[in-house]
Amino acid sequence: MSTPLVGIVMGSKTDLPVMEKAAKQLEEFGIAYTLDVMSAHRNPAEVSQWASGAREAGYKVLIAGAGRAAHLPGVVAAHSDLPVIGVPCLSDHLGGADALYSIVQMPPGVPVATVGIDNARNAAILALQILATADEGHARTLAEFRAEQAGKGMEHREWSAEGASPRKLGFQTGN
Repeated sequence: MSTPLVGIVMGSKTDLPVMEKAAKQLEEFGIAYTLDVMSAHRNPAEVSQWASGAREAGYKVLIAGAGRAAHLPGVVAAHSDLPVIGVPCLSDHLGGADALYSIVQMPPGVPVATVGIDNARNAAILALQILATADEGHARTLAEFRAEQAGKGMEHREWSAEGASPRKLGFQTGN
C-alpha cells in the first residue's frame, strides 16, 4: 500500500460518521489516508506528537474534525507546518456553531482552512486540490472530478413548461 498522504483525525469516536465521509471521498480519489481518534483535551501529548511528526511520516495534508469546543484542528495546526483542514462537527448543544466559530477563528499565524459543519467530504476535496498543486496525477483526478461535477445538477436547464426558457422566466444564464 502507498504511503498515506492525508491524515484524518477526530476528537471523539462520535465524530466518525462525519469523518468517514472524508475517508470515502479520498478512497474514490485513490488517495491513501489514515483515520484516527485523539482528543486535544484528553490526549494532548499524543496529538502534539502526531501533528509534529506528520511531515516526516509522509503526510501532505491533515484533516481534523471535532465538535463543541473543537480545539483539535487548532492544536494540530499549532504543532504542524502542513496544511490543516478543520471540520466542525454538529453537536446537540449549539448546532455546531460552537465548533465552527472555534475552528474558523484561529489566531493570526495559525491558519486552519475550515469547511462547513459536518462537511468532511469538502475537506477531502480541498485536500485533493492542495495535493494537485504539486502532482500531475492528482491534478488529473481533480480535473476529472470537476468535469463530472459540472454535468450534475444541470436539470435546472430542462424546462417542462412548453416554450419556457430561463431567459423568458427572467433568469440569467451563463454564456
